[in-house]
Amino acid sequence: MSSFSPYVDNGGSVVAVAGDDFAIIASDSSLSSGFQIYSRNQSKLFKLSDKTVLGSSGCWCDVLSLSTLVQTRMKMYLYEHNKEMSTSAVAQMLSIMLYYKRFFPYFVSNILAGLDMNGKGVVCSYDPIGHYEFSNYRAGGSAGALLQPLLDNQLGMKNQENVEDKTYSLEKALAIVKDVFISAAERDIFTGDSICIAIITKDGIKEDSFELRKD
Repeated sequence: MSSFSPYVDNGGSVVAVAGDDFAIIASDSSLSSGFQIYSRNQSKLFKLSDKTVLGSSGCWCDVLSLSTLVQTRMKMYLYEHNKEMSTSAVAQMLSIMLYYKRFFPYFVSNILAGLDMNGKGVVCSYDPIGHYEFSNYRAGGSAGALLQPLLDNQLGMKNQENVEDKTYSLEKALAIVKDVFISAAERDIFTGDSICIAIITKDGIKEDSFELRKD
């Protein structure tokens, strides 16, 4: 007899990369449970402002509850202060919101991407109860364990010899994001169909997509 669980894992993966003057965040578009596919066209990216995007995957009802609450708090801040919340402030706010629910946490993998006050790209990743850290790139979700080593190798240049230049352009970062999702779609049944991409620069947020295998 199986025990009751209030959570369902609806799969999905999120990847974010930060550069000197840009940030890229991408998710797959497959929404499923076990071997059942509920949607092939569901983005897991939520625009919070012109400089900040949240990527969330996991239990979809928790994803919707959390993202809606964050967007509501963003609007309240805008109306009270007549300006949008900065990416670093959003990162702190999300941490507090997750910690507030620590005794019955959101079953969600969160990655926040955007530009800081100086226009530099930032990526912030979280554990379920609000601990967070900033990094140059991060993968999460059902294929996170498959995606992160590829990012370490291709962007972090880990375990590579005679590497002097560790910087990367927006074009290179975007190509690597697409490549790692292609590899994840081969090995993770919960990641697939297509990639939803948000490219964040000083000019705003540009959206893109890329088809993956659908079987």
